[in-house]
Amino acid sequence: MVTKDEAKKYLGDCSPEQSFWVNNGPIVKNLDELSHALPELSDDLFSHHVNNDKNDFSNWIRDIIGDQKLANDIISSRNKESMLKKLNTRLNALKKKAS
Repeated sequence: MVTKDEAKKYLGDCSPEQSFWVNNGPIVKNLDELSHALPELSDDLFSHHVNNDKNDFSNWIRDIIGDQKLANDIISSRNKESMLKKLNTRLNALKKKAS
């Protein structure tokens, strides 16, 4: 179970040098920005970051944001729709907890 402080931390901005740099796309500094950027990514661009060999978004969420649960939830997502649904569900839960 996530604490209020953990929820606030997960929702916060990471430092500029730890931001997620989408290949030829936006620079994302928090989970909310990721939820807005995902739908805009082309399928090819999404596949650059998420394929059978890697899931860059899951790695970033685990290693930089620190949200192990969300990282584990999305690691198996192979399309934007699945990932976005899991991301938005987690965002809503974190926002409720943080308030």
